[in-house]
Amino acid sequence: MKVLQIIGISGVLLASLIFLPCTNVFSELPAQGVLIGTRIGDKAPEIKMNNPDGKPIALSSLKGKVVLIDFWASWCGPCRRENPNVVAAYNKYKKAKLKNAKGFEIYSVSLDRAVGPWKAAIIQDKLNWEYHVSDLQFWNNKAARDYQVEGIPTNFLVDPNGIIIAKNLRGSALHMELDKIVEKL
Repeated sequence: MKVLQIIGISGVLLASLIFLPCTNVFSELPAQGVLIGTRIGDKAPEIKMNNPDGKPIALSSLKGKVVLIDFWASWCGPCRRENPNVVAAYNKYKKAKLKNAKGFEIYSVSLDRAVGPWKAAIIQDKLNWEYHVSDLQFWNNKAARDYQVEGIPTNFLVDPNGIIIAKNLRGSALHMELDKIVEKL
């Protein structure tokens, strides 16, 4: 009788696992059979949020380019101290010829709560690229949750097909990683 109870309970558990909907970021399979997730080799989850002027910008609109997805905020001291390095990388690589890519872009995701400080930090830190987005939800930012961001600054380097090739690159590590994909003439 106990064996039948154990089998019955196991069957119920197995059935519930099979029929429960998958809700985490690793649940989808793109055409290539690569998992959508936040590990190196995963396809980066889609992000679509508004820029400071309220215009929605999708990460997927940058397909074909190498993209640094940079999570930061105006109130984050370490982020602001890293911004000069990110600016230097952008200026150095934005016109570089990259292997199998149509260029380099930065897609900045802000964890700010208000547009004013966010816009002011973009100007003050000379973040001169056009792809700045946020939902102004602070730590409840949807992209930050999807990317399992637990601290900022955090970044993900994505290849032209949207595959994560590196993450959490700071200082010279960012430049060294980008140097690997610059075409040598």
